[in-house]
Amino acid sequence: MSESEVIHFYSVTDDHGWCSNFAPYPIKLRGKTWPTSEHFFQAQKFEDAGDQEEVRQARTPMLAARMGRDRKRKLRRDWESTRVSVMREAVRAKFAQHEDLARLLLDTGEAKLVEHTTNDDYWGDGGDGSGRNMLGRILMEVREELRKRNA
Repeated sequence: MSESEVIHFYSVTDDHGWCSNFAPYPIKLRGKTWPTSEHFFQAQKFEDAGDQEEVRQARTPMLAARMGRDRKRKLRRDWESTRVSVMREAVRAKFAQHEDLARLLLDTGEAKLVEHTTNDDYWGDGGDGSGRNMLGRILMEVREELRKRNA
């Protein structure tokens, strides 16, 4: 794949749906198994272990995301400053623990990975490319780490 190529992902049913945090790949982190990287990420927003556990046990990643946006639960004070490192931890675990995903990620070559959605201009591209695409950036970072590890 050429460097100028851009791979958009969002829905788990897309060709590159495995890039999504909603993709059904369980991860083991912090002594627990999380149904998806989304479950882990959303649960880490909260100070309370009970809130974290409720999010971990959510039936779907969409439900976990909804629970993560529920401001009746007490948000960690440091969430804004730690959210990127928490996302990186989740994404690293997903690709370290699933060899098939690591291969798929490496197979994207030098392509730019972009979470394409109007719903999010921080983790995604905002739908028009103006967003920060932080999830795509983290995926490309992890791809580079995998490449170096396999070299």
